[in-house]
Amino acid sequence: MLPATAAALAVLTALLAWPVPALLARAGWPRRDPLVALVCWQAIGLAGGLSIIGALLVHGLAPWGHSLPEAGWSVLTGHPAADPVRGDHWVTLTLAAVLASELVGVLLLSWLRTARTRRRHRELLELVVRPAAVPDARLLEHPAPVAFCIPGARPLLVLSSGMVAELDADQLAAVVAHERAHLREHHHLYLLPFVAWEAALPVLPAAARAHAAVRALVEMRADDVALGSLGGAAPRRTLAQAIVVAAGGAGGAVPSGALAVTGGAVGARVRRLLEPPSPLPGWARAAALLSAGLLLLVPTALLLLPAL
Repeated sequence: MLPATAAALAVLTALLAWPVPALLARAGWPRRDPLVALVCWQAIGLAGGLSIIGALLVHGLAPWGHSLPEAGWSVLTGHPAADPVRGDHWVTLTLAAVLASELVGVLLLSWLRTARTRRRHRELLELVVRPAAVPDARLLEHPAPVAFCIPGARPLLVLSSGMVAELDADQLAAVVAHERAHLREHHHLYLLPFVAWEAALPVLPAAARAHAAVRALVEMRADDVALGSLGGAAPRRTLAQAIVVAAGGAGGAVPSGALAVTGGAVGARVRRLLEPPSPLPGWARAAALLSAGLLLLVPTALLLLPAL
């Protein structure tokens, strides 16, 4: 019989593996405050990982102590188990080690692959781009309207000649502000855990759903930050027009690992810009952030406190 703590963690794992991500992905409020929604998605990912690995560890180490710290210390110091160690204990410990290794390994591998891909694209682009009229941007001779940024230690913001030709000055400024928002807020780091989650658990529908939702929210957040820096009479319409133009010609010209103005949910973003939703009330933002905090607190407390 699983200890109550392991059972509680298993239930939490099941909730975070499907119903909670499904509800958040279908909810309407994230588009009203993408930043708060991104915090919630990060909390779901972290809490899910803690819960599934923790449930296996708690059950596997149960013969050595009444809490995970106590049991872990007993194992590390070579103290014998207080209760008989059965085969299921060894199985769950092995599964915990394999799963933890896979999740951490895939995360590191995804980071290394993405960093290597971005570095290769940056090196190739630096051979063919030239300074653009826009400060800190580079111009790429390409007929399609394309704009993207490559994050990293040496970030690169690229505009195609087609983009410069298609857009007027205000629209071009909106696109550049969007890409600068990606770089300034390090949006690639929000995406990395969900790229790894989808790669590690491709059979889990929630992984793909979470990745798509986070990608859309990152783009909405960049839209919001860009709007805050734009002048003119109608910055929302200006940015929406620029997104439509870029979406019509980007095709496959955006390199892998880059963040582009057409990076996700183009239709939803254009509608959001033209028909802006009301801001999320302060109490709702506080409730969402509190829920995210509780998602992290519950599995942490279950792992550190004595077994139920």
